Amino acid sequence: MKNVLLINKPSGITSYDVIRILKKKLHPKKIGHAGTLDPLASGLLIVLIDEATKQSQKFMALEKRYHVEMHLGIKTDTGDVDGKITQKSVLPELHRRKIEKILKKFEGKIKQTPPIYSAIKYKGKKLYEYARAGIKVKIKPRFVEIKKIKLLSFNRETIELRVDCSKGTYIRTLVEDIAKKLGTCATVSSLVREKIGKYSVDKALNINDL
Repeated sequence: MKNVLLINKPSGITSYDVIRILKKKLHPKKIGHAGTLDPLASGLLIVLIDEATKQSQKFMALEKRYHVEMHLGIKTDTGDVDGKITQKSVLPELHRRKIEKILKKFEGKIKQTPPIYSAIKYKGKKLYEYARAGIKVKIKPRFVEIKKIKLLSFNRETIELRVDCSKGTYIRTLVEDIAKKLGTCATVSSLVREKIGKYSVDKALNINDL
């Protein structure tokens, strides 16, 4: 793939941080990425260089696969453990059959309200800019498609899932909505993007290896 880099983004930095680092290393004329990962999240980031930047929409339209860990009993303003706790709830009794039955309800086309801490634009500004300024805006829900959710493991406080989904799906919102059905609240404690279309994080480079 000419001018297309598969990068394994580490947790703790933004997607733009990756682009900034690569600019210094590679000195391209143009550079961008095909789909933001939150600072907490790690995993596959597709970076496009020079002429490949024209293919951005094609890559962004591909299905995604995520490995996510839900931390039960707390909710945060950002939807992950990096945020401020806004709600606490009791931990429900969990068993595999109950969890899998609820997960099935989320497969297919579902309506989802994007989180306020997201890069979606509203009246020319990104939602997270409103959130940081303490300004409330009305966010319209939209349809996304959850192809498959697989329960990997669970215990008293955490549930691990693998999610195959369409573009535009917010895993933080999905986690909060699943938790509601379980009778509690939750936030994302770990998130890894494993695949974008046919491209896998297993084939990705670490930034320091370039």
